[in-house]
Amino acid sequence: MTSVLERSLGILELLSEEPDGLSVSAIATRLDVPPSAAHRLLNELARFGYVRQDRAQGDYSLTIKLAAMGINFLGQSGVTDVAQPILDRLAQTTGELIRQSVLDGRQLVWVGVAQGATSGLRYDPGREQGVLIHFASSAGGQAYLSTLSDEDALMLVAEQGFTSKVEPLGPKAPKTAAELLKRLEETRKRGYSIAIDSYIVGMAAMAVPVRYGSRETVIGTLSVAGPAARLTPERMADFAAPLTKAAEELGQASKASRFFQRARSNALAGSEV
Repeated sequence: MTSVLERSLGILELLSEEPDGLSVSAIATRLDVPPSAAHRLLNELARFGYVRQDRAQGDYSLTIKLAAMGINFLGQSGVTDVAQPILDRLAQTTGELIRQSVLDGRQLVWVGVAQGATSGLRYDPGREQGVLIHFASSAGGQAYLSTLSDEDALMLVAEQGFTSKVEPLGPKAPKTAAELLKRLEETRKRGYSIAIDSYIVGMAAMAVPVRYGSRETVIGTLSVAGPAARLTPERMADFAAPLTKAAEELGQASKASRFFQRARSNALAGSEV
C-alpha cells in the first residue's frame, strides 16, 4: 500500500473483520506498512471518530460511526422499508437465514438479512451486512453468474479469484472454470443455485436473482441458508417457490427505492462495457 487514502481504507477494512481490535504492530504487519505510518494513520482516524484505542498502548478497534453511517444510508435510500418485510416473511416461511444482495458496480454486497431459525444451529446474520459476496463459491454469487454469459461470468470470477481473501472456503467450492460453468448450467436448468459445503464448511444455501421490476435487469440476489444437515436438497426444492415469489416481490418493490434504481443503472452500465 502506498497512498495515505489507500492505507487508511485498508485499516478500516481490516478492523471491520476484527471486532476485538488489533495492535499497531499487527495492523502494520497485515497491511505491510511501517509501524510508524500505521500509528500515525490510526491517530488521525481516531481524531475523526472512526477508530478508538481502548487504553494507552492498547489495541485499536472500529467505533460505531461507520456502521451508523451505513444504517443511515440504507434507511434514507429506502432499502430497509422496501425489503425488510419481504425478507422477514420468507424467514418465517423457511425457518432459515435469508440474505439479500445488491449489485454495486461489478460486485455483489449483502445489504439485508432476516433470521428465521429460532432454535438449534444457526448462523449470525449480524456479520453479513456489508460483506462482499464471493462469486464462485456462494449460492448468491452463482445465482448472479448464471444470468450472464459464460464469458462474462468467468471474467468476474477472474477479477475476484476462486479463493476468498476473507476466510477459507468449504471443500466443495468450485476450483476450476470447468467446474464452475457446470454449476452455472445446472443453476439455469434448475431455476436456483445450490451451494453445499462451498462458501462455508457445513453451510447449505440456495439463491435466485432479483430483477428490477421482476422482468428487467438483474440488480441482486435473494438466498436461503442454513446448516447442511438441516437444509437438504429436498427442503431446498420445497423452498424454491416461496423464494422465487419473494424475489419477484423484491423486484416489484425495488421501484420505490432510489438505492435499487441506482443498482439498476449500475447493472445497465456494466452490460454496455
